Amino acid sequence: AALLPAVGLLIALAVWWLAARLELVHPAALPPPGDVLTAFVDKPIQMLEYTGDTTLEILIGFALSVAAGILLGLALASSRLVERMFTPLLVAVNAVPKITLGPLLVVALGWGQKPILTMVFLLCFFPIVLSTATGLTTTPADLAELVRSWNASRWQAFRKVRFPAALPQIFVGLKVGMPLAAIGAVIGEFQAGEGGLGYAIQQYAGVGDTATAWAAIMLVALASILLYSALVVIERVALPWVRETTSSR
Repeated sequence: AALLPAVGLLIALAVWWLAARLELVHPAALPPPGDVLTAFVDKPIQMLEYTGDTTLEILIGFALSVAAGILLGLALASSRLVERMFTPLLVAVNAVPKITLGPLLVVALGWGQKPILTMVFLLCFFPIVLSTATGLTTTPADLAELVRSWNASRWQAFRKVRFPAALPQIFVGLKVGMPLAAIGAVIGEFQAGEGGLGYAIQQYAGVGDTATAWAAIMLVALASILLYSALVVIERVALPWVRETTSSR
């Protein structure tokens, strides 16, 4: 589990080093990996503080989107009328390039965490809604028939069958949304941040310190990987039957 990702990382670093060594990309845009590591070593406390700020924004914004997304997904799955009324609106909101909303969010909400959390919410909200609604409306036919044969109430059918059967699909939406939450946090920090890795990338790139800017980019990627991996672990612990009842590659 750890060896193969490490090998993949080493290959990526080797390609990066080779591209920088041969100057396939201008060194001002893509410094060598060693320079990026040195930039992090020179500013470890500051970079870790930026990482903590961004990680907190990712977690809060993601939690808000999970709560709202699952609730709205439940509403869409439970009522054909609600689905027809709001699905076009959700698609339209999702289609809007979120970076264009950044200045408007700053005007409406001011500087700081509010516009950043809103950006995170907007980016990862739609996949969670879609996966929840899809999971709840695609209950296996044999399970639905079994519930009807027991004369179960609607609440019993939801609690015992429909929601557990939808959880694998819901986790798909969560795993799609987690990297988007990291992207949203960085975009929000570009527009309204007073700290965080997005703010660091913008500031250091603006003064020509691209090595430190790349160090911040690598920390965004690392935080996203760790949070995504934590979500995978939670899925495996919470849904042990999925691996037991589905075929592996």
